Amino acid sequence: MLASFSLSLSMTHLLELPQRMQFDRQLWVRVTVFENVYKLFGSVGAAFEITAILTAIVLAFLVRKRGSTFYWTLGGAIFLMLAFMSWIMFVAPMNAEFAKWLTNPIPLDWRQYRDQWEYAHAINALIKIIGLSLLVISVLVETPKKRAIHSEQ
Repeated sequence: MLASFSLSLSMTHLLELPQRMQFDRQLWVRVTVFENVYKLFGSVGAAFEITAILTAIVLAFLVRKRGSTFYWTLGGAIFLMLAFMSWIMFVAPMNAEFAKWLTNPIPLDWRQYRDQWEYAHAINALIKIIGLSLLVISVLVETPKKRAIHSEQ
């Protein structure tokens, strides 16, 4: 659930990307920096992200002796960690830069910052899709086939 909550926030960025890339400087900066429409993504989203990673690691530990289930779970945990590391490396520095824009002039090359912020969020969503998919697969390979057949009847 936590991984899906974290992914839902990233999907917001991914789905908004085409429209937001058409915003002019004034609109993009106003919505993103001054109005900070993503304000809760930093607090609530961070909680989802960190707890999703931690619970995936705990889950991998708990299923460590279950063969392929372990590897699928470990893969999911690794991809969730990769998404977080990607955010730290590519999004967080842009957030720090945008905070400066509140009291300083907006740089002429603002598009460079916007592009990194927008595309890093999109890539982050794709990484989380893979992570969540691997976690779902880990559950599916654990589901007994005989039980699945009976549930269809």
